Amino acid sequence: MRTTITVSTTRREELIDITADVIAAVKQSTILNGLVSLYVQGATAAIMIQENWDDSVQTDVVQCLRKLIPQGVWLHDQQDGNGDAHLKAGLVGPSETIPLIEGKLGLSRWQNIFLCDFDGPRSSRSVVCTIIADA
Repeated sequence: MRTTITVSTTRREELIDITADVIAAVKQSTILNGLVSLYVQGATAAIMIQENWDDSVQTDVVQCLRKLIPQGVWLHDQQDGNGDAHLKAGLVGPSETIPLIEGKLGLSRWQNIFLCDFDGPRSSRSVVCTIIADA
């Protein structure tokens, strides 16, 4: 089964928790065991599995990436000013695969799934969610 999760963002750099959307897609699929593949469409966005106990982890991720990859110093900035967003998205990566075990995501208690937007705000970011059953 395949569906698309659509998210809007409100800041240039932010992590949006999409775990509930993925759980809803899993329930809709009726698949109990297999894999959930998530892939964000866009060269300046990424998917990350991270803690969601409080917002400090998401803030720390954004701050860390800002320090590692500052804005405004890259060749691509001469085109459209988002060279850092491309580099951040490439570093984090566009996809994650999560085991599906007895109808539940195989995440630990503290893990959630985040869409990372590094070039927002955007009215629409699309995450392709593919759910594959065990053979």
